[in-house]
Amino acid sequence: MKALVLCSGGVDSSTCLAIAVEKYGAENVLALSISYGQKHSKELTAAESIAAHYGVRLKTLDLSVIFEGSDCSLLKSSGRDIPTESYEEQLKATDGKPVSTYVPFRNGLFLSCAASVALSAGCKEIYYGAHGDDAAGNAYPDCSAEFNESMGRAIYSGSGNQLCVTAPFIGMSKAQVVKRGLELGVPYELTWSCYEGKDKPCGVCGTCRDRKAAFEANGITDPAVG
Repeated sequence: MKALVLCSGGVDSSTCLAIAVEKYGAENVLALSISYGQKHSKELTAAESIAAHYGVRLKTLDLSVIFEGSDCSLLKSSGRDIPTESYEEQLKATDGKPVSTYVPFRNGLFLSCAASVALSAGCKEIYYGAHGDDAAGNAYPDCSAEFNESMGRAIYSGSGNQLCVTAPFIGMSKAQVVKRGLELGVPYELTWSCYEGKDKPCGVCGTCRDRKAAFEANGITDPAVG
């Protein structure tokens, strides 16, 4: 194995997977999906579909116990409703703090676990799909360039200079991610981004709003909703 891709089943991670497969070939790529106590399993199922599409091995970890004390609105342990406002509207009410759908230091934990899995599998590179829109306004601080640089240095140093972290979209908008994915032929109809676990995306949560806008910016309707 040469690369591990954190695979959530959404737009960004699926595009990362396509990039890794194009670079290394499916036989040299390992996908890692993580259950963290989210309210539904739709994204885990989507990750399975995406991995199968690309013919890569998928490994799944259950880290839900770590977040059992969290009141993040994405988690089963929380009684809070998932917000239906845009991220911009949500941030106005947080006074500079992350939004309620921020899972505490999730990317830090995921990257640390990914580093151990990647090293055990002989990988030299970790891909994950953080992008500039998610970091904007401190909505998801573990998607920022500063966080990425710090974690990248820690993992490279802590692995004995064997493993690097690649976040190809760290300075890009979601619309730019979709543009790249369309060029690569990513099967976005197989992906799932909505924070709700219903039969169809809710269309009003923050990630649904951002996803819809990203596809519209590329002149197409989201293939997952028709």
